[in-house]
Amino acid sequence: MLEILNENVLWWYWILFGLALLGAELFSGTFLMMGLGAAAVLTGIAAAVLNTDFTTELAIWSLLSIGAVIGWYRYIFQPTLTDSGQSDYRLDTEGTVTEAITPPDRGRVVFDIPVLGNREWPVTAAVSINKGERVKIIEINGQLIEVESIK
Repeated sequence: MLEILNENVLWWYWILFGLALLGAELFSGTFLMMGLGAAAVLTGIAAAVLNTDFTTELAIWSLLSIGAVIGWYRYIFQPTLTDSGQSDYRLDTEGTVTEAITPPDRGRVVFDIPVLGNREWPVTAAVSINKGERVKIIEINGQLIEVESIK
C-alpha cells in the first residue's frame, strides 16, 4: 500500500489537501483545520523542495499538525490576565453608602474605584447600615453586591 502511495502522491496533492482544509475551516469556525491545512501546505512545499517519499511527507504533516494543535490550544487556554467579571473581583473594595441599607431592602453605594465598570451599585447587607457610612465588598452575586460596614 505504501509503495502505491509513494509512487502516486505528488507534492501538489498536499497543497490541494491543505487548501481544501483551509476552505473547510470557513464552515467550521474552530480554527483547528486552519492549522492542519497550513501543515499540509507546508508539507507540500517541503515535498517539492526535498523530493521526499510519502512516509516522510506523512511524518512531516503529522509533526506540523501536532505542533499546530498544541500551539492553538496553548493560545486558546491562556490564563486570563485580569479577574474582571469573576465572582471574587474587587473584594474588599471600599465605598460610601448613599442610600441607607435596611435588610431585606437594597441600598446604594458609591465605590472609591469602579467595580465591574461602574462606581455606583445597588447593594445588600446582613445588617442595617446608615447613609454616609463606609463599607467594603464581601461578595458579588451577579448584579448584586453584598457589603459590610468598616469598623
